[in-house]
Amino acid sequence: MLSKEVFKTVSRIELSVKGKLDAVMTGAYHSSFKGNGMEFSEVREYVPGDDVRSIDWNVTARTGTPYVKKFVEERELSMLLMVDASSSSEFGSGSQMKGEAMAALTALLAFAAIKNNDKVGLLIFTDQVELFIPPAKGRKHVLRLVREILYFKPEHHGTNLQAALEYAGKILSRRSVVVVMSDFLDSGFDNAFKVLRKRHDVLAVAVNDVRETELPPVGLVELEDPETGETLLVDTGDPYFRESFMREAKRNAREVAERFARMSVDFVRILVKENFQDTAAPLIEHFRRRAREAR
Repeated sequence: MLSKEVFKTVSRIELSVKGKLDAVMTGAYHSSFKGNGMEFSEVREYVPGDDVRSIDWNVTARTGTPYVKKFVEERELSMLLMVDASSSSEFGSGSQMKGEAMAALTALLAFAAIKNNDKVGLLIFTDQVELFIPPAKGRKHVLRLVREILYFKPEHHGTNLQAALEYAGKILSRRSVVVVMSDFLDSGFDNAFKVLRKRHDVLAVAVNDVRETELPPVGLVELEDPETGETLLVDTGDPYFRESFMREAKRNAREVAERFARMSVDFVRILVKENFQDTAAPLIEHFRRRAREAR
């Protein structure tokens, strides 16, 4: 039984992705992905102009009339949402933690998938795989995924993207859409991404807070690395320090984007904002662009 607090939070997230935002994302999502091939639908009589290579010779021989095979696109896909639950996801300078933003983005993607009759699964990871929920359909299933992301208590604090990606590669038996949400504060995962994208459609979504890119001038502040526990006292009142911090953050962001470009993996950067529509805008624009390219 869900507590009132959990139910209210999950319901709020569901409402935030409904309406216009949901409709836009659903349309862009549907146009972005092709199915897993073509499957046989039926046979019909040959008409002039049909491709002779599609003639069903067995039926033609049996009836004495030319028949052709009709195929339709096998549209159903499976989507696996991989969500980073390491301690750095618990950071947030506004009304939302990065983890909460990931839950809302997950809901947006998952509802778009099930409206296209696709299956959605969830893999939560830290420095090990902590939870795997196999792909399935339905609104209740999607709300369960959102609930798990919001309230799951990981046993570990670090990040090991390589292990999570390798695990995903082993459990996915058919071509799938794999969305990896993380702040990508890790290394050594390049080869695992390359291997995964050979069989699957992979999208990396970097989720960051504005305070990870710039600091306000509020004097002495003790910064803590949530994954290692290391602390550092800094003077945010020093304009040279703030400028150096911003410059280093931009450099890191640029290097992450360039890294995925070299791996030929689709990449989107999300900056958590007060309005969820603003937060989700880069992700929606990515799918719109993919839809245009597909057409």
